Amino acid sequence: MTAVRRPARRPARRGRTTLFAAATAGAVAFGTVAATGATGATAGTGDPAAPGAIAECAGLEREVERLEGRFTPNACAFVRRQIAFGATPTGTAPKDGEFEHPRVLAYRSVFDDSATLWEAGGIPQRGPEAISAAIIGSLQLVPDFRYRGTEVVADGAVVMFGQWNEATVNGHPVAFPQIARNVLSDDGRTMQARRYYDRYELVRPVAPELRPLFAGVADPAGPAGRPGRHGPEPFRAGEITARLAAWNGEDVAALVGRTAGARLEGPGLTAPLGTTQGASEYLRRLFAQADVRFEAGQVAFGRTTTFVEWHGKAVPEWSKDPVTGKGTEVPFGIVERFGPKGEWELSFDTLPLIADRATIGALYKRILPPTPARPF
Repeated sequence: MTAVRRPARRPARRGRTTLFAAATAGAVAFGTVAATGATGATAGTGDPAAPGAIAECAGLEREVERLEGRFTPNACAFVRRQIAFGATPTGTAPKDGEFEHPRVLAYRSVFDDSATLWEAGGIPQRGPEAISAAIIGSLQLVPDFRYRGTEVVADGAVVMFGQWNEATVNGHPVAFPQIARNVLSDDGRTMQARRYYDRYELVRPVAPELRPLFAGVADPAGPAGRPGRHGPEPFRAGEITARLAAWNGEDVAALVGRTAGARLEGPGLTAPLGTTQGASEYLRRLFAQADVRFEAGQVAFGRTTTFVEWHGKAVPEWSKDPVTGKGTEVPFGIVERFGPKGEWELSFDTLPLIADRATIGALYKRILPPTPARPF
């Protein structure tokens, strides 16, 4: 197995481009494996300083950048399959329907036969053929796809991957972050996968007329723009209900107040926002562009990092009737990451909030190769 490169630091955010999650090569992460001492599938020592306490995890920490959380044998098996997909070269890109292509088979091994895969801005893909077709389209578009991991946090059967992907799209080199959220079966295959990434970065090189959602958002200059000294306290399970209400109520003060002192990273930012003013403006810009309605998704608690998922619908302003105010619902979700050094990171897709389906389709035609491949 080819070892995944272990970067010394998280990649710079400037110029990042989010591409797709169908080619979620499996994200990886940095640190140690924390195994619980519970009975059944969660057998282990319970010592977070004892990587490899679970046999299935042995040596895994050498392959990745950070591992945290409650690892079970099925979670470790899942990570290994993800790494195997990333280590498999594409060679010649698969043709439509070429389900036996080696890299397609490696990707399929990640999923249970009854799995669903939800991509940003789309509807869930169900079953082996639909999921295989999705990765075939992606590999036709970017056969040189490669990745390295940032964080992976496991919480039993829930695994959250943060990853940094690189590829060449229509001659443009791109680099893009992604969060892949998975709920696993007993044998370590994903039963339900959701991918969070910003498709605006994919079309940005060919769409100068499309104004980014967060253009101009930054910390204020002068003393007011100095970041806070301390990040927020670790996120607790008991906060989920109030946090969900704050998102659905578009309560900027509550959302930012909980994370006071954090450095906010998110789509459209070239540098983190370190002040309450900057973070508040970012959220106000989001809520001014769309009404959101979320449900609580999965949560993964690690030793220093927590991922929290909110999923549901958004009604973009562009879709609203000027008389009735009614608009079109689009699939939409956000993953929050609370990091070990006071980071607060949001992962979501801005493209459906600034462009309708027809416009998005036209933009894809500008970047697709001469023989169009279905990219997602």
